Amino acid sequence: MPQTEPVLSVRNLQVSFRLRGEVLHAIRDVSLDLYEGETLAIVGESGSGKSVLTKTFMGLLDSNGWIDGGEILYQGQDLARFRTEKEWLKIRGRQIAMVLQDPMTSLNPLKSIGSQIEEAVRLHQGLRGRPAHDRAVECLADVGIQEPERRYRQYPHEFSGGMRQRVVIAIALACNPRILICDEPTTALDVTIQAQILRLIRSLVKKYHLTTVYITHDLGVVANVADRVAVMYAGDIVEIGTCREIFFDPRHPYTWALLCSLPQLGIKGEALYSIHGTPPSLFGEIHGDAFAPRNDHALRADFKERPPMFTISPTHSARTWLLDPRAPEIRKPEILERLKGEGLTHV
Repeated sequence: MPQTEPVLSVRNLQVSFRLRGEVLHAIRDVSLDLYEGETLAIVGESGSGKSVLTKTFMGLLDSNGWIDGGEILYQGQDLARFRTEKEWLKIRGRQIAMVLQDPMTSLNPLKSIGSQIEEAVRLHQGLRGRPAHDRAVECLADVGIQEPERRYRQYPHEFSGGMRQRVVIAIALACNPRILICDEPTTALDVTIQAQILRLIRSLVKKYHLTTVYITHDLGVVANVADRVAVMYAGDIVEIGTCREIFFDPRHPYTWALLCSLPQLGIKGEALYSIHGTPPSLFGEIHGDAFAPRNDHALRADFKERPPMFTISPTHSARTWLLDPRAPEIRKPEILERLKGEGLTHV
């Protein structure tokens, strides 16, 4: 990445939730930098903390959640210290916007599409009347919706799933944000529409000069959109690097396991690879490497002490004892050598 100051920096962030009288530690001492103009993908299994991490950037944690410690630095402010809606309204939408994964629940079925886009325009740009209307129509046109003037007056149930997702993107763009967070933006869509939505987001990133964060468990999406990739497991970032480094030179056993699970690496007549076991409970304290019980290459140290983040290159680091100079040499699975021939053209 260019040697510039990050747009947003997360430092030693900890997030907890109170559930059924117990405390769940959803984010465990995470540090992350986001740079101007880049596309960062955050990947990992369901429940790894991807969405919770990015919700802290916008003050969208559920009422039973709170930031336990750490900093979220943005434009000279520590967002982790924000407590009121008045403070968050200066950031949410206006500076950092989010595209959620289920457009049907994101849109109000009782309001027209145009009025919902105009609401964002009024709140964050202060436009009223005809200027607000024109901006809403412009946003619909920007996301590729034909006949935007007519569609402006229609309701969510009159749109297909792919078109509703375009509307949700239009609402996010209407605020002219600096950072766009896409939370599983193609999950509920078929593969043809997925490709269209990804192309649309790429074109809008260029037009609006956006810095983008993708949250996904689909490594195919990652290969097509990301500049850098952060791999999350059990509320922690275990590896981060450029897209090429993560796909072609992964160092953490969990990253190996995720890549081995790619369907295109399967061999005809053999069962697809799957990661055995289940993620650890985040209600109690985790000792050592959280992935150790599921890791066939785990060392004794993995069960005793959390590994530090080892630097592999200026852009690549991983949290595994296998990178300690004293560790035995363990090669990544041979199946990963097939990645270069499997059509991951972006990387």
